[in-house]
Amino acid sequence: MTMQQQIEEKLQQAFAPTHLIVSNESHMHRGGAGGESHFKVVVVSELFAGERPLARHRRVHALLADAFAAGLHALALHTYTPDEWQKLAAVPVTPGCAGRNPHG
Repeated sequence: MTMQQQIEEKLQQAFAPTHLIVSNESHMHRGGAGGESHFKVVVVSELFAGERPLARHRRVHALLADAFAAGLHALALHTYTPDEWQKLAAVPVTPGCAGRNPHG
């Protein structure tokens, strides 16, 4: 099972999201294509209601602790309630990595 699949499965089980995007963005960072170290995660769940973004992010990071131990380096993490998600114009774009080597 790939790192992306593991992340998706854990998020599905823990948050029962109404919307979930897990995008491998490793190609945008040092190490280049084929890596599984950088991901953008968008989770929309009723379970985030009443929580501040920091608390939501802490929950996701705790859930994925074993993935970080196995080589996951970074998440561009976006967590929303369904109401917040409806008000968004677009999913935020992840900025490029300052340390990225354009030659791989």
